[in-house]
Amino acid sequence: MPDKLNKQEISMLREELEMLMSERTGLLKVVGAAAVLVANTDGRDLPPEAAEAAEMLSTLVNELAEETLNDALESVHAKVGAEDL
Repeated sequence: MPDKLNKQEISMLREELEMLMSERTGLLKVVGAAAVLVANTDGRDLPPEAAEAAEMLSTLVNELAEETLNDALESVHAKVGAEDL
């Protein structure tokens, strides 16, 4: 019985891990697209409300670990030079 329970727990953990990895993939795509948008937007051309949101988004993207940001940019096939990070 303990062996069967252990296999069930392992199976549940595997399913949970797969779900989390799938969510991470989706979130990386969102972050990558957001990073590209921020990099290609001139805040002076935005209405004040949008400029405030863009500034917040820019701050959050810049706070990401470099590896995470690189993964995000790769997920949307963005080409960014080191000077842009």
